[in-house]
Amino acid sequence: MPLFKTIHINNDTTVFLWEITEDFNELFRQASLKDTSLARMENMKSESHQKGFLSVRMLLQHCGYTDFDLFYDEFGKPHLNDGTHISISHSFDFSAIALSRKNIGIDIEQIKEKVLRIAPRFMEMWHLENLSPEDQTKKATVIWGTKEAIFKVKNEVGISFSDHIFEKDFLLSDKICKAELHFNNQIENFDICFEEIIPNGSNTEKQNYMLICARHGK
Repeated sequence: MPLFKTIHINNDTTVFLWEITEDFNELFRQASLKDTSLARMENMKSESHQKGFLSVRMLLQHCGYTDFDLFYDEFGKPHLNDGTHISISHSFDFSAIALSRKNIGIDIEQIKEKVLRIAPRFMEMWHLENLSPEDQTKKATVIWGTKEAIFKVKNEVGISFSDHIFEKDFLLSDKICKAELHFNNQIENFDICFEEIIPNGSNTEKQNYMLICARHGK
């Protein structure tokens, strides 16, 4: 499967999505890997993670980069050699990268009911009041992804999803919301946008996904 979708967040930021329909060998033949990346991939225990890793490299190649242009700092945050900001996410059948002139964080999550079981651990439950079970699942997924995406922007040890990241009230139909990070005696504002992703040939056996993007706001 080639590129699934391109989403232009604004003039600074573009997100690229890959739906993983290929088998491992097909992806491996097409992806160019440096030796350290090959060793890292070979140590992955599941083929799903290996395919996610390779599909990210396919997205890089689509955007004019290769694995040789990508490196990670001591905290595990990805960077590109030319200074373009990059964020990476993978979940089951999808991989995503965001390229931006500014610091950016993205997360892609499969929409699954189990998020409601852990929701009290990471969010304020009033967000889910008066919603159908389906919309509760979607909104909890957005909030979890919001926290993941903000963490990727900041990438600092000690940030707690429940204690430090707070979302303003929003509707699923808005596709945008605001959030704040309260950490190290500072409050930072973030603009969040999100979009439901429906796999090709979707049927009752396939789960939909939620893509969440976080950027510093005013």
